[in-house]
Amino acid sequence: MTRTLLSLGHGYSARYLAELLIPQGWRIIGTTRSADKARDIAKTGVEPLIWPGTDLGDALAAADSVLVSVGPGPDGDPVLAQARPLIEAAAPHLRWVGYLSTTGVYGDHGGDWVDENTALEPSTERGKARVAAEAAWRGVPGLPLHIFRLAGIYGPGRGPFAKVLNGTARRIIKPGQVFSRIHVEDIAQVLAASLDRPNPGAVYNLCDDDPAPPQDVIGHAAELLGMPLPPAVAFEDADMSPMARSFYAESKKVRNDLIKQELGIDLRYPDYRKGLRAMMTQDT
Repeated sequence: MTRTLLSLGHGYSARYLAELLIPQGWRIIGTTRSADKARDIAKTGVEPLIWPGTDLGDALAAADSVLVSVGPGPDGDPVLAQARPLIEAAAPHLRWVGYLSTTGVYGDHGGDWVDENTALEPSTERGKARVAAEAAWRGVPGLPLHIFRLAGIYGPGRGPFAKVLNGTARRIIKPGQVFSRIHVEDIAQVLAASLDRPNPGAVYNLCDDDPAPPQDVIGHAAELLGMPLPPAVAFEDADMSPMARSFYAESKKVRNDLIKQELGIDLRYPDYRKGLRAMMTQDT
């Protein structure tokens, strides 16, 4: 029997999951708002569905699994706002629903460790919106929900190499600042493992083993490229967008023990050095 995944907001991480599932015989239906993106999605073997604009009922009826990559908006979770009755109707026959959240829900911990049991105390508006969205999805009756809290995502096309190469990279220095991150291929393998071992109600942190200051990552990218170390700029003096500056409002190290213990994950890229080295042939 062919398994079917409905990928709501079929984007960067979901595309890598599809690359794992399609060779296994999965049918993937991926939603997008854009006709141009729909054509791109179709080239990957995923069935595109322009949504909003098309009824989700048939896709939900065909799916046994649903991945939600759509983030909350100013008025809450847009998927539930537009399709909650359909999702509630589909809940009894769904085996797995995955919601991609963020480690931003934990808030600032001054560089200390957090895990899945840490209280949710975000300090940014984006983090607060994610906490509300997680709660909204938990509130759908009978839904086999799995929440995946993602650290900073990097991978082919998303990394420091472009900025280093074009000379715009800077090493922003904020003492004590540390971030966790996760390679997109490791996101995909975690999601695939969870699909094979559904555990409704589960929450997983997705990050690598090596939280690190952001300036170290930029510096290592320059080293790999054989280019000069980008200039160091104090956080207080840096010309940054409000969005970029908000990322520095919280500092924490995220534990990933649960994906290893419950899902048997062996990270392909357990630290940014291995991840960047692999990207050298893809991004440069």
